[in-house]
Amino acid sequence: MNQFSLKDKIILITGASSGIGRSCSVECSKSGADLILIARNEEELQKTVSLLAPDSKAETIIADITRAENLEELIAEKVSVLGKISGFIHCAGIEKTLPLKKHTPQLYADIFAVNAISGFEIAKNLSLKKYKSEVASFVFISSVAGMVGEIGKSAYSASKGAVIAGARSMAMELSRSGIRVNSISPAMVNTPILEKMFENVGEEAAEEIIKKHPLGIGQPEDVANACIFLLSDASKWITGSNLVVDGGYSAH
Repeated sequence: MNQFSLKDKIILITGASSGIGRSCSVECSKSGADLILIARNEEELQKTVSLLAPDSKAETIIADITRAENLEELIAEKVSVLGKISGFIHCAGIEKTLPLKKHTPQLYADIFAVNAISGFEIAKNLSLKKYKSEVASFVFISSVAGMVGEIGKSAYSASKGAVIAGARSMAMELSRSGIRVNSISPAMVNTPILEKMFENVGEEAAEEIIKKHPLGIGQPEDVANACIFLLSDASKWITGSNLVVDGGYSAH
């Protein structure tokens, strides 16, 4: 039996319409999982669905996870269609690089709402017996910015540090319910967010950033493969950990 397979598992993924979230969706489907995919952009989410392995089942939820009062009902509806959830990946995230003097309470609130709080709220719902299978694995996408200092990223780094710390406490609490909780901290990954950032900083600064990764910039599937490991039975003795997937960035 392949311990790394996700066959017969139902995985819920936020931020599934682009970047790491899209890649996690595609790779999980190739590993045999059925999916509940959440995103705001319906057109892009349908594009993700079109890339999935042909035999995987997928249900979609179009919602802003920071504002959807009825998100639990929407999830319950999809669980009644597909079955109980055995995995959750919180990929939804926003990034802002701004000098500290331009940070505002609203900026902190907006970033924390998406990167941390909404993921914690979904995890709270999914930890209920009526929604989860006997054993489950939750994976939060954090960032190396939650571990090392980055200029202009006080709000973003704080939110990603919160994700690592929150996942650890959740792991302690939810282990008795058969739920493992871990986070993954990638460095720079080739996504639309990174492209936009490179446009803003200019070619020279972009080169400097790339140089800081001994193995080069990562691909979304590098993070997706780490997620598959943490969702699979191959990692059944791992909880409360933060898996660094950063091409050597934090080894400096």
